[in-house]
Amino acid sequence: MNAMWIVLIVIAIIVVLLIAFFVSTYNKLVNLRNMVQDQWSQIDVLLKRRADLIPNLVETVKGYASHEKETLDAVISARNKAVSATTPEDEMKANGELTQALGRLFAISEAYPDLKANTNFIDLQNNLKETEDKIAYARQFYNDAVLGYKNKLEMFPSNIVASMFGFKPEAFFEATEADKEVPKVQF
Repeated sequence: MNAMWIVLIVIAIIVVLLIAFFVSTYNKLVNLRNMVQDQWSQIDVLLKRRADLIPNLVETVKGYASHEKETLDAVISARNKAVSATTPEDEMKANGELTQALGRLFAISEAYPDLKANTNFIDLQNNLKETEDKIAYARQFYNDAVLGYKNKLEMFPSNIVASMFGFKPEAFFEATEADKEVPKVQF
């Protein structure tokens, strides 16, 4: 009987340790997934702020460079795509296009000294630059959170728990090929 009790105790300890492992791993995965979602919501807030600044910027530029309609329309179109994106992947792509359109808009502003000297334009440009800097930092934190989550999803033995409970990887916020190109501006 003594040997039987020892075997049962060992089995009970192993079962408790397995349950503790599964619970701990599951909770860590949930924590990492929530961290990724939190970081994405931080980016989302900043992207919304940027989208809110753009109509005022475009209106200011219109007053000085109304014949640059194509560029202004491209900025508004890119902004509308970014605002209406429904998934993080679509939002990342749309915001890449918006960044590129804004680059063209600021390049055009170089040809208009009165516009460059306009205090409203300067304030909007500074607010937008500040927001862009915050977005860059938020993207970095988001990608760090995605990396930690992705590592946990792929590493053994946590990958077993992840697949059992249907945890899915998240996408990194990456620069698109269009983001890497220098905007072409012609006068």
